Amino acid sequence: MQELIIEKKPGCLSSALKIIGEKWTCLILRDLSTAPRTFSDLEKSLAGLSPRTLSQRLNKLEGEAIIIKSLYCERPPRYQYSLTQKGLELKSVLMAMADWGALYHHS
Repeated sequence: MQELIIEKKPGCLSSALKIIGEKWTCLILRDLSTAPRTFSDLEKSLAGLSPRTLSQRLNKLEGEAIIIKSLYCERPPRYQYSLTQKGLELKSVLMAMADWGALYHHS
């Protein structure tokens, strides 16, 4: 029987989890996968997520070039967030996770 190799390079799964494995991150990416969103849009759709945590997750995703922050109003400064090409490539990962959840989640 042939062994299934998940990691092409040792540590690559761990590296991915350091970026998208924190609580709320995948849900933020889910919301951004359909359209750009404002901070307030994300706050409303992710009940229970504190503004501080949302800000931290967005900053981390921006630092990893997974999302881009664009100014849409200068006074007061307001931004909208959208996925970069790198972020769009995560959609298949999120869809696979959602499919797995649909198979095994019993509520």
